[in-house]
Amino acid sequence: MANSSSDVRVEVIQHEDDIAHAFDAASNTFGRQTRDAIWMAMNPGWDTPEGRTKCVARMVTRWRDATRDRDGNLNTTFIKATVPDPQDPTQRAVAGVAIWMQTSAVEGRGVPPPENLIKDMGIEELYPDDEAEQRFLAQVMGSLCKQRWEAARKAASTQSPAIMGLDMCVVNPAFQRRGVAGKLVEWGLKEVERRGGMEAVTEASSMGRSVYARLGFQQEGPEIVYQVDEEFAGRDTPSNIFMRTGTIGRG
Repeated sequence: MANSSSDVRVEVIQHEDDIAHAFDAASNTFGRQTRDAIWMAMNPGWDTPEGRTKCVARMVTRWRDATRDRDGNLNTTFIKATVPDPQDPTQRAVAGVAIWMQTSAVEGRGVPPPENLIKDMGIEELYPDDEAEQRFLAQVMGSLCKQRWEAARKAASTQSPAIMGLDMCVVNPAFQRRGVAGKLVEWGLKEVERRGGMEAVTEASSMGRSVYARLGFQQEGPEIVYQVDEEFAGRDTPSNIFMRTGTIGRG
């Protein structure tokens, strides 16, 4: 029998072991199910044992090194959604994972927008001897996140000088269509309200945008266009749109 949304429990990830479960959920969805070209490029070797080990290690480092804002809130928060394990109902299985990141151009209020994409996003480390791949990834990531970083810079002069971005929301295919994604998003919306009503934003794939729309996100602008050099024009890029909630909890 399928688990209902009432079986879903959402918690902040506290243990390193859960990061491996998070990566495997992303691999099964973005790698095997949707073949997301950007995710696969950002996780080279994801489908090999050696590559998985390296990818998990990078994710663990990001989780462990998460900074805090001046109020003590995590700037980058990894959360997991668990459900009763189908193989052992006395245990819980990680069904989905989300990463929420507070971004701000104001010091102490969040992770600043990157100035050098290749260095700040770790692209140089992913492809140390491949200048072309570094350039391609910097261009697609710059296109994908352009509106998010613009929103963060504009927020700097407002009463709430930060935004909360949904960096990743993934549900393992074995647990999809059970309300898991909605629970992961709802957690973030409650958290931004707790933090003072900042705006929530995301770059939504075709798979997730209906969930985000149901929970108050609205599309801004057309489909994201990836501005890349001519040599990369034939490469696959995923469909994404920029979505935002506006401020929450403030009139």
